[in-house]
Amino acid sequence: MDDEEIVEYPIDGTLDLHTFSPRDVKDLVPEYIDECLNRGILQIRIIHGKGTGTLRRIVRSILAGHPRVASYRHEGGSGGSWGATIVDIE
Repeated sequence: MDDEEIVEYPIDGTLDLHTFSPRDVKDLVPEYIDECLNRGILQIRIIHGKGTGTLRRIVRSILAGHPRVASYRHEGGSGGSWGATIVDIE
């Protein structure tokens, strides 16, 4: 078995980063955004967890530089609060 086994991840508008290595996030998030656009999904929920905030900062840095991201914000209410980010894409 190869060290890097390919795992198919469902494209449904929710990206849970808990199962990914932080080093993979810089490629994963833009690829996920592009695939959501291809499928007509225009709002994404990215779950990065609360932790120390490092992963949240990485995600938001990626979002700030992505040309198709219209806006992003903390998820409100009991849906994850600052452990998840809602992204509007266009």
